[in-house]
Amino acid sequence: MAVTQHAARNVASKQRTIYNCNFRSAGRLSNENARSLTSIHESFARHLASALDAYLGTGLEVKLSSVDQLAIKDHIAATAPLTYIVPFSMTTPPSTMIVECDIDLVFPIVDLLLGGMGGPGADARELSEIEEEIMHDVVLLIVRQAESAWRMPAMSMTANRRIKSSVLHQFCPPNEKVTCVKFEIEVSGTTGSFQLVFPMSFLNVLIQQIKLDQPQKSGSVRYFPRAPIRERILDCDVAVAAELQGLKVAVRDLVALQPGSVLKLRAPVRTPGMLTAGGYGFFEAMPVRNGMQKAAQLGRRVSPANWERI
Repeated sequence: MAVTQHAARNVASKQRTIYNCNFRSAGRLSNENARSLTSIHESFARHLASALDAYLGTGLEVKLSSVDQLAIKDHIAATAPLTYIVPFSMTTPPSTMIVECDIDLVFPIVDLLLGGMGGPGADARELSEIEEEIMHDVVLLIVRQAESAWRMPAMSMTANRRIKSSVLHQFCPPNEKVTCVKFEIEVSGTTGSFQLVFPMSFLNVLIQQIKLDQPQKSGSVRYFPRAPIRERILDCDVAVAAELQGLKVAVRDLVALQPGSVLKLRAPVRTPGMLTAGGYGFFEAMPVRNGMQKAAQLGRRVSPANWERI
């Protein structure tokens, strides 16, 4: 009986930590996976900038803006009505990736490909059939660069026709969480954005592929953190010399030198030399002997303000 009461007191004395459960956070990207996605899509942005530069014939900049996860219904609610949206059917795994491009970015790109200066459209409007075809080719180029960046040999993507934002729910269940990788493009003075939207099923496969591409650490090898940069600098080798500064010798004296000759430096014996490290003077120094070795005895330190290369 006494033992039971003692155990009950111990249980009561333990403080329990209780947190509110947020079911929306389930499946959220870990920091490691977020860093992997960021790294691979920053590389994608650089390669896409080069490809679009050659395709459009003008300089532009593409940079990764954000990597977010949200429910498809929240994503649909935040999508502008005239956004240029093209779904792509994927085979590995069977799912759909969606490319979305701001309508304000579409018009400068189409204008450049039609021989213009890439100016923005006068106002937001629907695209003509010719503009639709031109922009469809641009989206295909974006997707081909994404395939190259993801390095998934068994995957293939097939482009569908442009859709409206109101029918996005047909490609994902209403409670499906999607990953949105958003990029900013600056072209001909206009800044806009596009994003790649894919479901969790494809995200899991992509992260696995990224981990396979990363170099594997051997279990028998131990990895130690690199020493701080100060310690690494202190271990560096530097050339040290004891020198006489400001000496001038006539060229005729140098030309007349022979083995066994004595060259007069015309420097008083009491005039100190200079200890240099890497060609910079740090201390006055006098020549001395330490046993059977030549040495330099340090004197006054040179002020850092007066450091100069010898």
